[in-house]
Amino acid sequence: MSCGIEIARTTFNRHKNSIEDIFGIIIECDKKDGFKYYIEDKSVLHEDTLQKWMLSSMTVHTAVQEGLSLHKRILLEEIPSGYNYLQPILEAMKTNHCITFSYQKYNDAEIKSYTEAEPYCLKLYKQRWYLLIKNKTQFRIFSLDRIKSLDISAETFKLSNDFDAEAYFHNYYGVFCDERTKPQRVILRASKEERPYLRDLPLHHSQEEISVTPDYSDFSYYIHPSDDFIGEILRKKDRLYVVSPKDLQGKILKSIRQMEHNYKKRKKD
Repeated sequence: MSCGIEIARTTFNRHKNSIEDIFGIIIECDKKDGFKYYIEDKSVLHEDTLQKWMLSSMTVHTAVQEGLSLHKRILLEEIPSGYNYLQPILEAMKTNHCITFSYQKYNDAEIKSYTEAEPYCLKLYKQRWYLLIKNKTQFRIFSLDRIKSLDISAETFKLSNDFDAEAYFHNYYGVFCDERTKPQRVILRASKEERPYLRDLPLHHSQEEISVTPDYSDFSYYIHPSDDFIGEILRKKDRLYVVSPKDLQGKILKSIRQMEHNYKKRKKD
């Protein structure tokens, strides 16, 4: 940080304390080994998704700032949409205040209002921010870019002691959850061209490679086969095939037939 230039101890301690506050990374000093500083628990650099995301973002930002001549050669994704309401939602989450907001779904002319909603967690998925709220006893999820207005309520709420955001989405792919269904074992067959991509970047944390042949590999998942998951399978086209369960096969086939119908209809038009 100092580029080899000595910095004041007060400045160093301020940076050290900021790192602990922002990232939860504790830096200690080993006075018995020449007063060397070290990270108390390095596992936090690998286990916490939010910390890794923040560190990665700051690393890229610093690299670009230090090499402005490269800015046209470093291509980034668009800033996640819906960030206009991110700050007040974070503030409400921090202070356990309810929110009131208006929301309009895609392809829906009606704008609906939600009052005294309890903001439980935020999730970033495919360049969109999503908010999980609790209304009475029901959980619902909303895309921030479809929120039309939002206010922090004076009403407060108590976060359920047994709520765990990571556990809530644990068996889902994406953001849309259906608590009425149960997770199940899904087996996907990946072509020899696709399997190295799945090995390097698993579709889901439950992924296991259970069978390997010269031409394909079978991967097992314990997951809710949601629309997000089906969409990802379809995106892989002929490189990914559903081995089981049969009802998921049927859903994939139905989607493919509908796509075929749409193209045939367009060709006739």
